[in-house]
Amino acid sequence: MMPDQSKGTILYVEDNPDNRNLIRRVLMAEDYSVVEAVNATQAIEKLETESDHIDLILMDINMPDMDGYTLTAKIKSIEKFSKIPIVAVTANVMRGDREKSLEAGCDGYIQKPIDIDTLGQQVERFMIRR
Repeated sequence: MMPDQSKGTILYVEDNPDNRNLIRRVLMAEDYSVVEAVNATQAIEKLETESDHIDLILMDINMPDMDGYTLTAKIKSIEKFSKIPIVAVTANVMRGDREKSLEAGCDGYIQKPIDIDTLGQQVERFMIRR
């Protein structure tokens, strides 16, 4: 696939390798390019080097070094990254979890376990049109 045929580039921040592999395969099958980060530090590094190409961030909430809420707030506080939509991807489905992710600066919310049949459509709703 040529890069210009991609529907867009997604930064997927997820510490679990099984989840990363599954989501990468699903998104690539839907013609998205995927950049991966396993933790907050790596996510910021990827944004620093590739932010011009990143159209959307899928953010795991439960990560060991810095949770997704904190990382989302940090990314949104950096001017050059603040316009990139961030979608929380989480198994947290208790009352208030969705609101907490939106308060942190997430633009949307995708619940785990992820429905791989609808993931492409869910992602498309949030993509930046550059």
